[in-house]
Amino acid sequence: MSGQKPSLKSGGSPQSRFQVDVVTEASSATPASTNGSKPPEESKGRPRVVGFLDFGALGSAMDIGLPPDVFHEPDTTRSDSVSLHSTGTGHTHMSDSHSNTYYMRTFGHNTIDAVPNIDFYRHTAATLGEKLIRPSLSELHDELDKEPFEDGLANGEEPSAAEEAAAALAAKEAKGGTIKFGWVKGVLIRCMLNIWGVMLFIRMTWIVGQAGIGLTIVIILMATLVTTITGLSTSAIATNGFVRGGGAYYLISRSLGPEFGGSIGLIFAFANAVAVAMYVVGFAETVVEMLNDVDALMTDELNDIRIVGTLTVILLLGISVAGMEWEAKAQIVLLVILLAAIANYFIGSFIAIESKEPKGFFGYNTAIFLENLGPDFREEETFFSMFAIFFPAATGILAGANISGDLTDPQSAIPKGTLLAIVITGITYVAVTISAGSCIVRDATGDHNDTVSDTVNCTDAACTLGYDFSICKEGGCQYGLMNDFQVMSLVSGFGPLISAGIFSATLSSALASLVSAPKVFQALCKDNIYPGLGVFAKGYGKNNEPLRGYVLTFCIGLAFILIAELNIIAPIISNFFLASYALINFSVFHASLANSPGWRPSFKYYNMWVSLAGAVLCCVVMFVINWWAALVTLLIVLALYIYVSYKKPDVNWGSSTQALIYNQALTHCINLTGVEDHVKNFRPQCLVMAGYPNSRPALLQLVNSFTKNVGLMVCAHVRTVTRRPNLKELSQEHARCQRWLNKKRIKAFYTHVFSDNLRHGAQFLMQAVGLGRLKPNTLVMGFKNNWSDGDMRDVEVYINTIHDAFDLQFGVVLLRLQDGLDISHIQGQDELLSSSEKPPVGSKEVVVSVSLGKDSESDSCPPKITTNQSSPLIMLGKVIMAQVNVNTLHNLHIKKSKTKTTIRHFLTDQRLLETSQQFKKKQGKGTIDVWWLFDDGGLTLLIPFLLTNGSKWGDCRIRVFIGGKINRIDHDRRAMATLLSRFRIDFSDINVLGDINTKPKKHSFKELIEPYRLKEDDMEQEAAERLKAQEPWRITDNELELYKAKSNRQIRLNELLKEHSSMAKLIVMSMPLARKGTVSSALYMCWLETLSKDLPPLLLVRGNHQSVLTFYS
Repeated sequence: MSGQKPSLKSGGSPQSRFQVDVVTEASSATPASTNGSKPPEESKGRPRVVGFLDFGALGSAMDIGLPPDVFHEPDTTRSDSVSLHSTGTGHTHMSDSHSNTYYMRTFGHNTIDAVPNIDFYRHTAATLGEKLIRPSLSELHDELDKEPFEDGLANGEEPSAAEEAAAALAAKEAKGGTIKFGWVKGVLIRCMLNIWGVMLFIRMTWIVGQAGIGLTIVIILMATLVTTITGLSTSAIATNGFVRGGGAYYLISRSLGPEFGGSIGLIFAFANAVAVAMYVVGFAETVVEMLNDVDALMTDELNDIRIVGTLTVILLLGISVAGMEWEAKAQIVLLVILLAAIANYFIGSFIAIESKEPKGFFGYNTAIFLENLGPDFREEETFFSMFAIFFPAATGILAGANISGDLTDPQSAIPKGTLLAIVITGITYVAVTISAGSCIVRDATGDHNDTVSDTVNCTDAACTLGYDFSICKEGGCQYGLMNDFQVMSLVSGFGPLISAGIFSATLSSALASLVSAPKVFQALCKDNIYPGLGVFAKGYGKNNEPLRGYVLTFCIGLAFILIAELNIIAPIISNFFLASYALINFSVFHASLANSPGWRPSFKYYNMWVSLAGAVLCCVVMFVINWWAALVTLLIVLALYIYVSYKKPDVNWGSSTQALIYNQALTHCINLTGVEDHVKNFRPQCLVMAGYPNSRPALLQLVNSFTKNVGLMVCAHVRTVTRRPNLKELSQEHARCQRWLNKKRIKAFYTHVFSDNLRHGAQFLMQAVGLGRLKPNTLVMGFKNNWSDGDMRDVEVYINTIHDAFDLQFGVVLLRLQDGLDISHIQGQDELLSSSEKPPVGSKEVVVSVSLGKDSESDSCPPKITTNQSSPLIMLGKVIMAQVNVNTLHNLHIKKSKTKTTIRHFLTDQRLLETSQQFKKKQGKGTIDVWWLFDDGGLTLLIPFLLTNGSKWGDCRIRVFIGGKINRIDHDRRAMATLLSRFRIDFSDINVLGDINTKPKKHSFKELIEPYRLKEDDMEQEAAERLKAQEPWRITDNELELYKAKSNRQIRLNELLKEHSSMAKLIVMSMPLARKGTVSSALYMCWLETLSKDLPPLLLVRGNHQSVLTFYS
C-alpha cells in the first residue's frame, strides 16, 4: 500500500464524513435525497429514524481497487456481499467495508445500527434539538422480509398530550425566537432583588431594635441556614435532568410525583400571589409616610395605603403583561437604584451630623453597640415573632427557579445564581444589622432641647453622648430604631435615595412574585392535575405568557393589599414558603434514599441527611412562627394530596416515590426468600386462567373477593394465535388489560404466554410466574361447560392441565356457573382490543356484540354499546346484520325462523351477562355451603372463611357438610365442631351425611358416557389398542367397571347437593381426584359434569394436601 491517501470522490456537492443519512434495508440501498426532501419515514409523520451511511466518504470502485472476492460485514446496510452507492453523477460504485476507506470513515457510518446520540434521549422535539428515534430492535434483528413496526414510535412509546404540547411550543419558539436569560440576569439579579425586599429598608432596623444585634444575627443565620440547605437541594434537583417551566412545582412534582407536586404547587403559587401584596403594601407604606410628612394624605393612612397599593399593582400588572423582556429591563433599572441606595446608607453611616443626633443617629459608637447588643422586646413581641416577620425576606431564593422555562441553561443557572444570591444578601443583612445597631439608639424624641440635665438618673447610651431620651420609656417618641421605620433615610448620605431604594426593593420583589406566581400556576394547569383549572394553562405570544394567570394573581394580590397590614400578611406566607422548602428538601432526601439509577445530579455538594434536617427544620420553624397557621398549612397540603391521590392523574414522571416503592418491594421480596413458609402465614396465591380479563369477569371477581389484600392474584392468558404480534402490540395490549383490572379495582397482575395449547401454556405459567415467595400456589380455572360439544382433544388438554397442577404441588379450584363464564363472544375482546388487534378473518374466535338495556356498565374497556344502538351479530364467522333492539324485537322484519334464533341467542347472552356480574355486587344474607368431604389440607375450608371476611360476602353464613356413618352422626358432628372452633372459624351449622354411599336414583350417566366409550369388546384387540393410542380420552369397559362405585358417588352427591344446597349463594366442595394414567379424561370430565350439574355457583376445590390451617399459636 502506498503512502499516498486514496482520493475520496463524491459526485455533486461534497458531504462531510460526519453526515447522517437515512438507511433502509431494502433490496437496493438508495441514498437520501440531498435536495432537502424529507426521508420516507418523515413523510409518514414518524420521527426520523437515524441510520448512518456516509456517501461522501465512499470512493468509486476504481479509486479503491476492490478485490474480486470482497467480504461484507453482516451488520452493514446490504445483505449481500457488495454495497451499491450512488455518487450523484449517474454512476453507481461498489464499496467494500474492509477496503481502505473503511478505516478512514467514522465508526458507525457503515451500518443502520446507530451510534450514541443525545437526540435519541429527548422527550419530544425541543428547543435544544430535534427528537430522533434510534432503529428499533426489530428493524435490526428481524428477518429482512419481515415487516417491522408499523408507523408510530418504536417500542410502543406514544407521546403524551403534555409532550405533544411541549413539542408544538418548542417548534413555535424555534420560529419566533423566545427571550432566554443567563444565570446572572435570570437568577442572580432576580433572587437578589427579591431577597432585598421590603424588609431591608423599613423593617430591618426595627427588628434590630426589638431583638438586638446578637439575636438579629441569629435570626438572619437561621433563615440563611434554611435557605442555604434549600438552595443546595434545589440545585441538586435542578441538575438532575432538563428543567422546564414551573419552578418549585416542577422540581417537586417530577421528583416526588403529582400528589406532592400538585398540592405544593397550588399553595406555592398562592404564596407568591400573596407576596405581591406584601411587597406592594411595603411600598405603599413608604409613599404614605412621605405624603404624611408634607400633610398631603388623601384620606387617612390605612386607606391611603390601600389606594396607593391598588394603583401600584395595576402598574406592575401592565409591565408583566408587556412580556418578560420588559420585565427583565425593569429589573435591571431597579437593581441599579437598589445598589445605589444600599451604598448610600453605608456611606451615610460614617458621616455623623449633629442635626441628626436628636433623632437618634450618633455615628458608630461602642456604647450604642453594647446597648443594642441584647434584646428589648416590646408590645408582646418575641424572638420567634421577629423571625416570622423577617423570614419572608429570605424567601426570594426561588425567584430564579420559578422562571426556569425562561432560562437558557437552567441546570447551570439555578445553582450558581441561587447560592451566590444567598451569600451576598446574607452578608448584606448582617452588615446592615451591625451598622444600624452601632450608630442608632433605640428611642429618640427628635427634640434638640432634650439634653442631659440629670446625670444620676440617665444611664442610656444617649446620656454619654449628651442627650436624655428617658421620657421615651413612657411612650410617644417617634424616632430611633424602635419607633421610626424610615430611620435608614435619616442615616443615609442622601435621604431621597433611600426612598428610591425602598421603591426599587419593594417593586422589584413584587414584580418578581407577580411573574413567578402565574408561571408556576401555568405549569400546574398544563399538567391537568386539577381539571377545572385548565383554562389558566393557555399562553400568549412568543414567550407563551400566562395572561390569564397574571389577572388571577392580580386579583389575589389586590384582595390582600386591602388588608394593608404588613405584619399580618408576612406570617401568612411564611408558612406557605416553608412548606414548599420542606418538600424541596424532602425530595432530595427521598430521591437519595430510593437509590434510583436515574438520580444523578451533576451538582454534588448536597447530602441526603442534611436535606432531611433542612426539611425537619422547616417544619419546626413553621410551628414556632405560628402553630395554628402551620396546622392550617399542613391540613391544606394534606387535603390537596388526598384529592390528587384519589383522582390519580394519568401522568408518569418517574418520581422517586415509584423508585422507593420498587426498592422496598425488592428488599421485602428478597427478605421473604430467607424465611421458610409457615402454615400460619399461608395464603392462597392464585394463578387464574381467565384469558382476557374481561372475558370471564365472574371468575376474576370471585377470586378477588378472597385474595384482595390477602394473597397474590395473577390473571393468566395462554394465547394460541398463529400470528404472533410484535412488541408494540403486546405492550399496548398488556397495558390495556392491566388498566381494565385497575379500573375494576381487581387487585391482580396480568400476564400472558404464547403456546401451542392451554396445557403447555399453563405449564410455563405455573413454573415461571412469580418472584421468590410471591409465587402462585393455586390454579384457578373455569369449568369447561361446552366440553361435550367440542373436540375431545381439548378435553384431554384441559384434564391434563389439572394433572400438571397437582404434579407441581398446586392446589386446584374450578368454578362452575350454569350459564357459563366466558362472555368474550359477546363483548370482551371487542372492548379490550383496538381494531388493528382483533382476531384476523378466518380465525376460530367468535365475536357477538349485543346491545343491552339493563347492564349499561360493561366490564370491559370502551367503546360501550348503549340501548339505542343496534349491533351486528357475528356468529360462526358469518356476519348476520340483524338489527337487535330490546324494545323492538317484535318489529323485526325478517323470516320467522331467523327471528326465533336471533331472539333465543339474545336472551341467552343477556342471561349470561347478568350471571357474569353476580359476584360484583354485595351478596346479602344467605349461606355458603362447604362440602368438606375429603381433607386436602384445609383449602376447601379456608376459601369460604376468607370470602366471609370480605365486605361482599360478610352477611353470608358458613354451613359445613361432611360425610359420616349413620350410627355416629352426633359424634362426627361434635368432632367437626371441635375442629372448627379450634381453627377459630365461625359456622352456623354442621350437617353429617350418612347416606352418601346409598344407591343413586335413576340417572342419565350411561347416556352421558356413551359417545366416549372405547367398546374394546366389540372390536379386535389390535384395533382397540390403536384407537386408544389415537384417542387416549376413550373410556374402556374395564375402567368403567373398576370405577363404578366412584361414578355412582358423583351421581349421589349431585342428588344431595340439590336436596340440601339448592338455595345457597355459593357451594364450595371437595373436588374428586382421578388417578393419572388410570382414569381417562372423558370419564373424569363426566364425573365433574355429573357432580356439578344444575346447581348454584359451585367451587370445586382440592388443595395440595399440605396443611393450610392450624390451631397452634
